[in-house]
Parts: sequence; C-alpha cells; structure tokens
Amino acid sequence: MDVSRDVALRRLRSWPRRAVADSGLRPAAVAITVVRRGGAHGIWILKRPATMRNHPNQFALPGGRLDPGETVVDAALRELHEETGIAAAGADVLGVLDDYPTRSGYVITPVVCWLDDDPPLVPNPAEVAESFFVPFDDLVRTPRFLTIPQSPRPVVQMPMLGQLIHAPTAAVVYQFAEVVLRDRPTRVDGLEQPVFAWR
Repeated sequence: MDVSRDVALRRLRSWPRRAVADSGLRPAAVAITVVRRGGAHGIWILKRPATMRNHPNQFALPGGRLDPGETVVDAALRELHEETGIAAAGADVLGVLDDYPTRSGYVITPVVCWLDDDPPLVPNPAEVAESFFVPFDDLVRTPRFLTIPQSPRPVVQMPMLGQLIHAPTAAVVYQFAEVVLRDRPTRVDGLEQPVFAWR
C-alpha cells in the first residue's frame, strides 16, 4: 500500500468534509503527519505518559486545544512541533478530515500534513511516553466494532501496534486510511469511544 502526495492531495480536496458547528465543544486539532522512513510512507502515533492528567497511557496523534486566535492548522502545526520536534509549515498541509466530537468535551479537527522525508523526532517527555512509526500497510486494517449498553453507537477499535487503539485516535486514523489511502467515502462521527475515554 503506497499513495503519493499528489494522490492524497487530490482525494482530500475532493472530500466533502463534515464540520461540527456551534456545538458548545472546545475546538482542538490533531496532526496526521506523513513521513517516509526506509522507503515506506507512514504516520506517527504517540502514547501519552501515565503522569498526564487527561487521557494517561492512551494512544494519540500530536495535538491539543486551540489557543486564542489560532486556526486548526496553526494549532496542529504548533502541537506537532511542541510534542515531537517536527517543524512543518502551511505548505506541508494537504487538507483536513471530518470533525470528531469527543465525550471529554472537544471537537477535534484532523489536519493532514505530508513531509515526504524523515525529520528527526524529538519527543517532549511531558507529553510523549513512546512514539511509533506506523506504515501505510499497517493503517489499512479492518476495524472492530463493539456494542456497549451505554451508547447506541458502535465503539470502534483499530488493531495495530500489537494491541487495540480506541477512538478518538482510532476514528481519525480509520477515516484517514479509508478516505486518503483507499479512496473510500467513510464517515466516523457516528463511531463511539470506549467508556474509559468519556472523562
């Protein structure tokens, strides 16, 4: 599985993005950052430290809440640099995927960045316990959907890194794989998070 930058850009530009407006949720952004390592394209997925107040030990994409006056692209690029040391510019941004509202009170906008090289990773230990390069081949997985009594929506799980990754990260990665890598129209705002992530 490999997709060129031009193909990814074309697919994102033609994607009828679904935004969440006037939700009362706090805006946040995450960076889906494509790099090329050892001849293969992939993205970075992080694991949060156990010491973090919010979402400890959970898998995440670089990101966080918007500062006053920031756009989602500004926030995603800032958080990417703060958490991983990777400096990306506006020219590296190909587009954005659907907003994903979370149970913890945020609406996350995924920003797709494409660097096409292998910049050095300098993780911020306050926010990153481990970092994982996940090749495109490993992103194109069949997700699992579970039912829970607390919600009518299916809980999504993505099998990767030898375990299961949950929403919101699983939902964002799943849509990236479907829309950008497979060219399949797929919505994820109807997918649920596990109960432990509702805090």
